[in-house]
Amino acid sequence: MRLFVSVDLPDDLADPVADLQAEFADASGLAFTDPEQAHLTLKFLGETAEDRLPPLERALSAAVDDADVDPFTVRYGGLGVFPSLDYISVVWLGVEAGGEELTRLHEAIEDRTTAMGFDPEDHEFTPHVTLARMQHAGGKDRVQDLVREREPTIGEARIDEIRLTESTLTDAGPVYSTVESVPLE
Repeated sequence: MRLFVSVDLPDDLADPVADLQAEFADASGLAFTDPEQAHLTLKFLGETAEDRLPPLERALSAAVDDADVDPFTVRYGGLGVFPSLDYISVVWLGVEAGGEELTRLHEAIEDRTTAMGFDPEDHEFTPHVTLARMQHAGGKDRVQDLVREREPTIGEARIDEIRLTESTLTDAGPVYSTVESVPLE
């Protein structure tokens, strides 16, 4: 199973995400993510044997306890890229509010999952929602201009759980399904 831990955007933010992606439509080289599956990844776990699910689910519950985060609101806004404006591989939507809680959740999940033998992150955590991946640099100038000029706010969402999500790769793109939900209590 190809797994990650996420906070999913609610259905009512799919259209605002799609509208934001449409602003990049004339930037060649971008492969857009499905706005219906928009999410914020707290931890990518990768290929995971099914027999690791029960201890992983316990570790995620413990991580939520460790983070000591009550349900909170995230405001999604701002644009950015990874790794830099000079070399763009990912275009993303940022977080204007709720970043502290997301970071605490990420750090607790990182601690618990690396203790189980999952690979540690090799970069600093930046809460974001991937909008597109750049496949070639044809539209790089347009992306750079939009990221520099636009400060969109697309909406807010109440976060009351994290999800262990399975990603199944298909010819039409990844399909996500929830394996387990862990409430923030």
